[in-house]
Amino acid sequence: MTGRGVHRSATVVLSLAMAAIGVALIVQSLGGHAGAITARLLLGALFVAAGAGRLYIERRRARG
Repeated sequence: MTGRGVHRSATVVLSLAMAAIGVALIVQSLGGHAGAITARLLLGALFVAAGAGRLYIERRRARG
């Protein structure tokens, strides 16, 4: 595997990990007895958005 392939694979793995961490934060904050909008919920949403954004950009880069 070339250096570029390793970089792409690592980007995909880390993006999926970021999204999974975000989902875990969201589930944890909604499972607690805190209010609906907490810092943990917001942070989880941002992690999911960052992971999904990185995946989207990587897929567009691979196509064109």
